[in-house]
Amino acid sequence: MRPLEPIDTRNLFAPLHGELMALLRALTADDWEKQTVARAWRVRDVAAHLLDTQLRRLSGQRDGHRLPPDRPLVEWLNELNATWVAAASRFSPRVIVDLLDVTGHTFAAFIESLPLHERAPFGVAWAGEAESENWFDIGREYTEWWHHQMQIRDAVGAPLLLEPRWLEPLLEISVRVFRGIPDTVVFDVDGCQFSVVRGEVYRGAAPSPAATVRTDADTAWRMLFHALSHEEILARVTISGDAAAAEPLLRARSVMV
Repeated sequence: MRPLEPIDTRNLFAPLHGELMALLRALTADDWEKQTVARAWRVRDVAAHLLDTQLRRLSGQRDGHRLPPDRPLVEWLNELNATWVAAASRFSPRVIVDLLDVTGHTFAAFIESLPLHERAPFGVAWAGEAESENWFDIGREYTEWWHHQMQIRDAVGAPLLLEPRWLEPLLEISVRVFRGIPDTVVFDVDGCQFSVVRGEVYRGAAPSPAATVRTDADTAWRMLFHALSHEEILARVTISGDAAAAEPLLRARSVMV
């Protein structure tokens, strides 16, 4: 095992944006209306949400134009997301794609300019941090870009981005949500292993864990990003050892819910 170290995902934004643009430009009119695993959101709603988060982040972090929460964080975020998606129903898919093309390039360039170890404007709340360094907040944003694009790909039957180039940094960021799990538990995703030991997360397999959870990459991202029910997760993973010890890991989510 080795401790998880800071990870630099800044160079992934521009190529991930390129994948998104190629995907969106190939969609049919019917594709834009397909439902996604993001519950009530269609493909067009997920794309609009990506546009919203890029505009908000550039406005707040780059330009200092911040809107402080006026209610509990999850409730406030849900309200922001819902009102934007409703307003974006006025936009055509072409307008959404054209705007995303501009904001995505601008955002990727901005992210690449940020120093990794300065204090981030936002703590990564789902990992239990009130304050975070930029590298972790940038990594969290990478997981947002990646999993929302995956929601679109899943809905329209496009190839999923599960190659190591994309998946390994995603997992290295996302599994930090397992911090605080009291038992020693191993999470094995197609042989890529992480362990929780005394509440800390490590790369590799701990000896004699209380439980080992094994699954595939497709299940792992759906589990971590709230796209499966608990019953669906149990049907798609294999648990060795104490099932009760594995339960907190199965219920952890690398998003605010």
